[in-house]
Amino acid sequence: MARLVLTDDQWRRLEPLLPQRRTRGRPYGTDHRTTVEGILWIARTGAPWRDLPPEFGKWITVYQRFRRWTERGVFQRVFDSLASELDMSVAMVDGTFVKVHQHATGARKEAALPTSPDGDKPSAQAVEGLPRS
Repeated sequence: MARLVLTDDQWRRLEPLLPQRRTRGRPYGTDHRTTVEGILWIARTGAPWRDLPPEFGKWITVYQRFRRWTERGVFQRVFDSLASELDMSVAMVDGTFVKVHQHATGARKEAALPTSPDGDKPSAQAVEGLPRS
């Protein structure tokens, strides 16, 4: 299977931070790398778990492992470990990827204006009561 997200170098850094293979009981049906690739595919696409392509394994298996790792704090440990390696001397945010609704930016909400009987324009009485800019 072609790896879709992680390079071999990234995987080498990530693998030791994940839970070790089971020594007892039934072995995992898919390896950790395939599972992580599936989780990253879901995160990148925003698709529902049921739409996970079959090359990542059964969607329910990937989801259950994701849920268990989340509950056990695996992803928090991974984040903490990898975040310590970041060089944050330069950080940039591209505004084209940060979408905010207009009301969240502090834009003033205008009350709906009553319209004239023909429904085209605000009535003269409504316009007179507006503050001048």
